Amino acid sequence: MSVRIHPTAEVSDQATIGAGASIWHQAQVRERASIGEGCIVGKGVYIGADVSLGRNCKVQNYSCVYEGNRLEDGVFVGPEVVFTNDRYPRAINPDGSLKAASDWDLEGSVVKFGAAIGSRSVILPGLTIGRWALVAAGSVVTKDVPDHAIVAGNPARPRGWVCVCARPLNADLSCPACARTYRTAESGLVLAE
Repeated sequence: MSVRIHPTAEVSDQATIGAGASIWHQAQVRERASIGEGCIVGKGVYIGADVSLGRNCKVQNYSCVYEGNRLEDGVFVGPEVVFTNDRYPRAINPDGSLKAASDWDLEGSVVKFGAAIGSRSVILPGLTIGRWALVAAGSVVTKDVPDHAIVAGNPARPRGWVCVCARPLNADLSCPACARTYRTAESGLVLAE
């Protein structure tokens, strides 16, 4: 499978792009970024240096995944999502000098397998968003999100649980759409056996 890169996209020669990936209009992929097989990088997306996207991720239009962040396989990122990477941002040092890379504590987040981040959400640095978790549109995520959790708001708070098929679970942790059932686990929820 060939890679598709739109002529207006800016992709570093030092980036790694997996087979079957598509990088669309005006996207920028920085040096040493890794875009997995089958990924779709939408119009105007920014993928920072050293960022890693697993296989079959979708990063929708105008989202920014800054340096230090990592998405595992199958992650969905809605339009205009921002992944931050600096917990204590300043342009200058206390003496007024411009901050350099050596003055910065890089702190990325990890988004686990199958998770989805809703449009216009902001992900603060140093977090883990669990497997199959769902971040509702417009959320500001300030804490780790367990596997299969739904979080929403500013700051994002738990609102329930979600199935692998993306439907909210009933109170008994069963899915009304596909009939899968779940049980609690240390990481959040797991499929019941």
